Formats: sequence, structure tokens, C-alpha cells
Amino acid sequence: MVVVGGGPAGCAAAISLARAGRGVTLVDKATFPRDKCCGDGLTTAALRELEALGLDPGAVPSWTAVGAAWVRSPSGRTVGFPLPHGQGVFAAIAPRAELDAALLDVARAVGVKVHDGHRFSGAATVHDDRITLDVDGLGPIEARYAIAADGMWSPLRKALGLATPGYLGEWHAFRQYVDGVTGPARDRLWVWFEPDLLPGYAWSFPLPDGRVNLGFGVRRGGARQGDELARIWSELRSRPHIAEALGPHVAAHGPHKAWPIPARADRAILSGGGGRVLLVGDAACATDPLTGEGIGQALLTGRLAADAISRAGATEPAAAAARYRVGVAREWLADHRMASMLSSVIRHPLGTRVAVRVAGSTAWTRRCFARWLFEDEPRAAALTPLRWHRQFLARPGAYTRGA
Repeated sequence: MVVVGGGPAGCAAAISLARAGRGVTLVDKATFPRDKCCGDGLTTAALRELEALGLDPGAVPSWTAVGAAWVRSPSGRTVGFPLPHGQGVFAAIAPRAELDAALLDVARAVGVKVHDGHRFSGAATVHDDRITLDVDGLGPIEARYAIAADGMWSPLRKALGLATPGYLGEWHAFRQYVDGVTGPARDRLWVWFEPDLLPGYAWSFPLPDGRVNLGFGVRRGGARQGDELARIWSELRSRPHIAEALGPHVAAHGPHKAWPIPARADRAILSGGGGRVLLVGDAACATDPLTGEGIGQALLTGRLAADAISRAGATEPAAAAARYRVGVAREWLADHRMASMLSSVIRHPLGTRVAVRVAGSTAWTRRCFARWLFEDEPRAAALTPLRWHRQFLARPGAYTRGA
């Protein structure tokens, strides 16, 4: 097997395939560790996937577990949503430069041949029984299957003629690391539903030593493009409630970055080359349309693709592709549709204000909303009875041994 892309989706696929006894080669154009523009947030679903893959949080130096989320509605109402204490980790922050490098170390440890700093050249040939990829510095690599984990612009998807011309994603986001935080944001995870960002939001995610990941994400389209987004970013830190949360002595740590986010898994192409290529993560547009979060979905699609290949075997690529599509539909499409529906609710300030007020009305609603927000259970569980169970919203989080 060959995996193109060393992010969470590619690592999840490679590790799962190697553990299933397959020979796996992973290539990536970057040399790790490398920065990746991201909010760095890990939901409960992502944490459970990482734990199953064998990632040790201790291998991620800036790993920061989060015990609650603080949300500010467009009216200025602020509500704290606590996560369970002493039952494992339900949310965490992990810079992608550290997280992805640690995942690649896990891949190496289980036998994956990792070749970072080697770019897929864009040439792919599909045969009846294999696929051949040209990789700079390595020459042609032949494999039974290829996993396209190469991001939003996916050169492998493009090489197969499956790219959508002009596609720019459903979300657009800005992010910057900020030092010297002394206000409440030093220790708290903040989400600000700003009226001019809806149905998007601004965030501050805490990291060690007074550093935070500060950013905002908006749905693409409408009037908020180009210069308008740059203007919002330039004055975001000076908004009184955000400035108060950060404190008076903050300073930018490195340049700000912007990136597009694909969030249309219900319409995405998941396979190509007669099933010899399966697309995962951002290459499969697998991002939450409500929050823009994609690490959990990347890990999930990587694992599902690996499982589909392992079960179908080397000679049944069409069966592998079909199994993968069914797996994605079963695990995530209902939640994707639910998230899209909820996104339309919070598109307007009134909808967001009502949602925050209802979610914060009692201690019970605050606890349940926090677990639902961080995907302790599938978003659309209420509409998919086959996924109901007795421990609904009562399961422990990930990494319970250290709780």
C-alpha cells in the first residue's frame, strides 16, 4: 500500500494497514515536523481515534487537556460549559507541528516506511492489479492500493481527473499563535459568536506558557471576502471582550495564516481508479460543516479506508471502494447533514442567541451540550436509533488511565 500525505488521515490509514499485516509506504512533500494551518483542537471523537492508534499525549510537548468551553453569544451573554472531570480527556489542544510528527513516529514504530520530503510528482498509472505513482527522489512506487491523504488540493485526486475546477472549500479561516496571554484565555477555551462572523466564530485555544491559538472561521461566500476578511482579522484582537480575555501584553508569535476548509462529505468523491485509490481527510472534503473541525473526521476516514482495503483484499478494488462508501455513510453522513442544518440555525444572531441561552439554561443542559459540542456522541444520534445505547452521554473520555 502507498499513502500520499502524512497528516492525521494518512497516518491513521497507514498505521491501521500496517497493523493488519500490509506493507505500507507513506510519502509526503514536507519534512516533518512542519507547521500546518489549523485550530489545533481535538474533540472527544478525535481523541478516541488517537488513543486507538497508540498515540501517547506525552509525545506531544504542548498537549493541553481542556476541562470546559466558554461561549459568548452575539448578545454578549457568556456561558461556561463544563466537561466531565476525572473520566478521561474530552477535549485537548495539540499544535499540528507536534501532533503530526508524533503520529508519524507511531507509524514508523509499527513498520510503515515513511519518506517525508518526497513529493508525489502528479503522475499516476492505474493497472488492473495495481497502481504506480511517481515520487520525486524515489522513482515509481507500485502498490495494490493508494490512499489519497494529500489535502484540500489533492494532487493524487487531480492526477486521476477527479478534481472540481474552481473549488475553494466551504469555510475560510485565519489563525495565529499569540504569546503573553495573562487574561482568562490563558487557561480557558473560548468561542466567540461574533455577529459579523455568523455562522462562523472566533476562537482562542490555550497552550502552555501563556500561548494561545487565536483565529476565526467563516462560511465562504457572500460579502465577506478578500479585503473584508483581512479587515476583520486586523481588528479582532482589539475587540473589547477579546482583548479582555487575552490580557494587555499579548504579542504575535509568527505570521498569521489563512486556509480553505472543505466540508461537503455528502457530495465528495471517495474513490477513483476503479477503487485502487481511496480519498480520506480533506481530500474527501471530510470536515464538520458546523464547526470547521476536521481532525476527528480525518482520523475516522483514514481508519475506514484501511479497514475497507483489508477486508476486500488485493484483488477486489471495487469491493473496497463500495465498503468504504458504506462505512463513511454509516459513520458520518447523518451527522454531516445534522451539522449543516444546525449551521443554518446559527446563521442569524437571533438563532445563535437562542441556542446559547437554551444550552446554558441549567447545569444539566450545560453538561450535555459540552459533551455534544465535543462529539462525545454522534451529532445526529437522536435521529439514528441504531446508534442508541444505554451509556448515551455517559461514556468515559479518552486516555482514562491518566484521569
